[in-house]
Amino acid sequence: MSKKVGEVIVDALAAAGVQRVYGVAGDSLNGITDSIRRHKNMNWVHVRHEEVAAFAAGADAALTGGLAVCAGSCGPGNLHLINGLYDCHRNRVPVLAIAAHIPSSEIGSNYFQETHPEILFKECSHYCELISSPAQVPRVVEIAIQTALAKRGVAVIVISGDVALHEAVHEQLRITSYRHTEPSIRPGDDLLHELADLLNNSRKVTILGGAGCAGAHDELVATAAKLKSPIVHAMRGKEYIEYDNPYDVGMTGLLGFSSGYYAMKECDTLLMLGTDFPYQQFYPEKAKIVQVDNRPEQIGRRSRVDLGVTGNIKETLAALLPLLTEKSDAAHLEHAQANYRDARKGLDDLATGTPGSGLIHPQFLARELDLAAADDTIFTVDVGTPVIWAARYLHMNGKRRILGSFNHGSMANALPQAIGAAASNPGRQVVTLSGDGGFAMLMGDLLTLRQLNLPVKIVIFDNSSLGFVELEMKATGFLDHGVELKNPDFAKVAEGAGILGVRCESPEEVRPALEKVLAHNGPALLDVRVNRQELAMPPSLQLNQIVDFNLYMVKAILNGRGDEVLDLAKSNLFR
Repeated sequence: MSKKVGEVIVDALAAAGVQRVYGVAGDSLNGITDSIRRHKNMNWVHVRHEEVAAFAAGADAALTGGLAVCAGSCGPGNLHLINGLYDCHRNRVPVLAIAAHIPSSEIGSNYFQETHPEILFKECSHYCELISSPAQVPRVVEIAIQTALAKRGVAVIVISGDVALHEAVHEQLRITSYRHTEPSIRPGDDLLHELADLLNNSRKVTILGGAGCAGAHDELVATAAKLKSPIVHAMRGKEYIEYDNPYDVGMTGLLGFSSGYYAMKECDTLLMLGTDFPYQQFYPEKAKIVQVDNRPEQIGRRSRVDLGVTGNIKETLAALLPLLTEKSDAAHLEHAQANYRDARKGLDDLATGTPGSGLIHPQFLARELDLAAADDTIFTVDVGTPVIWAARYLHMNGKRRILGSFNHGSMANALPQAIGAAASNPGRQVVTLSGDGGFAMLMGDLLTLRQLNLPVKIVIFDNSSLGFVELEMKATGFLDHGVELKNPDFAKVAEGAGILGVRCESPEEVRPALEKVLAHNGPALLDVRVNRQELAMPPSLQLNQIVDFNLYMVKAILNGRGDEVLDLAKSNLFR
């Protein structure tokens, strides 16, 4: 019996190791979903929103390292994928999206739900092609798979529902095994010697590492040991750099520590390794800057660069280490380490809870979660203030993972990414650090957890506000407006969905509630009423920020909102 086009597509995905397809069913997808139903090694993961499907696929790909797939029906269905696919693409994870299309004979007639997905998805993909004839399959599908895997990003195939139901012209797959490993790239000997000479002749070297340091932990620590260099990490490098690392002095940037900021500002040479850290104001003005990256197009796009080197971090450092002269002067390192100890103590002092006070500081919740979670927990983190608390209070150990929308910066990512994490890692603890705004935005997929019985633990930092936006307004002298959230009791919402729901309103309730939720056999939600008036200061305050914040306080008092200023002082000065 001959195969349909949809069957050949699913066979090609299975040959690439795909086991799950995340999506929302629709009539234009019937040829695909029915083929998945009948395939012995493929599962349809039914979510409630296509944006969730794309985020979930991205988390699946990030954790497994293999290809993940999401799908949406024609028109609005596949348009909902776009935001999540942007996140996947910017996170550089291999995801293939199936964008179903209107009937092929109606294309160009302004038919019901007609869009042009082959145009719409171009900017968030490396490959996006319309399959208009069965003769194109499986070749286009295999090119899409190869592109997503090789370029570590998104590929999209657009196919009309009727085309997926046609008889296949080519049933035999051209590629039956996909094996993609990161190629080894290291600079030539002349450039390595130039790099070594520059570093050997520098007195105060600071290393800034990012996600490109994955798999290079030992080489990174050995390099810092020879150069007596403090290591500052970007958010996406946290899970690869922070653990078992006596040279780590925290993060820099808006979410970071003062110690990371000053370690970069006070160096005479900054060695950037596998990072695309975007905030130019945090780079040193006078130091020499060296950037090593396996993507040469990234070199110099964030700051001026005195020496650019193309290479994988692991291979480049392994070749560089024998050329480095071990430094005897550790003053720069020791000063940075002392700053880090002071900064760490200051942050830990903020992460306290006074029984009976009724005031739960978000720092305290984050620290307690860090202590209660398993050694191999997968954390997914919403943008906004949850990212701040995750950056400062979650400790990585080489087994834990942390996922977020760290490049795209999309709200509502934590729950969808947790779905993909739990589906692809059964038996492993998956915990979200969700903002109340982010959680509410895609709250419908709480029902997905119940339907699929995915044991995700949702921890909501419930401050009844778009907290980070509110902080940004105050820091720039604006009265906060349009950020207040009238939230329900999210624990009761969870109970209504058939999920364990727990609510905390006092510090002494936090640890028992966390232990109950984390031990629960199934999905669970913890709604914690945290302090709204919490300040999360950047590692360095500029004069204009101080002036603007004072302007906010004056405006608040003049507009009859002096009680907010008083609450702000009580929450942050008198603790």
